[in-house]
Amino acid sequence: MAEATRRRGKGRQDDGRSGDRLFDRELDHLPPEARWREWMNRVEATIFAASEPVGRETLARIVGKSCSIDLLIDDIREELRGRPYDLVPVAGGWKHLTRPAYADAIRSAFGTAVGGSGRAADLTQSDVLVLMCIAYFQPITRAELSSFFGKEISRDFIGHLRGAGLIASGPRSPTPGAPYTYVTTKEFLLEFGLDTLRDLPDFEALEDAGLLSKEKLLAGDILPNFARVPEDIGVEADE
Repeated sequence: MAEATRRRGKGRQDDGRSGDRLFDRELDHLPPEARWREWMNRVEATIFAASEPVGRETLARIVGKSCSIDLLIDDIREELRGRPYDLVPVAGGWKHLTRPAYADAIRSAFGTAVGGSGRAADLTQSDVLVLMCIAYFQPITRAELSSFFGKEISRDFIGHLRGAGLIASGPRSPTPGAPYTYVTTKEFLLEFGLDTLRDLPDFEALEDAGLLSKEKLLAGDILPNFARVPEDIGVEADE
């Protein structure tokens, strides 16, 4: 009986490996142009079907070893030129996103923009200002944020951003008391359409230009859509 069970188990395992072998990644039987077209279709279909950005390792499972994922993506995006959507590098992968020019039409149709979790649209100016500081200066403590803005940043405020999944706890600070630090997350990249933190405006260029100073930040000069720091960014100290 045990021997029969082992044989059945082995058979199922072999079937799984056989099924994997049946998926032809290389497509050597096709001429080069048809092979490239099929790889393009596979990649676009996979990204379209996914709810999260699809990374390079995932895409490598469905194309041949000699296939350049970057060149394939470039060709797909070229074909999508003029369409109302695109393949966009975001949060370490690629995702189908509608073009910004159609945001108003989508919002009128559905009452909100479609794509992502929708959290970014609900962020206040205060939220965005604090997130920007965390993104540039991470890992950063709550006390350092409070000092930066000249107003107390409460635990509740930090908890709100953590609850939205946009920041997470970083390493403990080496300063007295070893307070928690905070860092941005993959969800932050996704919500703001960034592939990596390198897509933020260049830190050194802003600093060299004299834009990345506390005075400029509080005056709202780093990002033109920001006004002065809102009153609700700071609350009474809770310690």
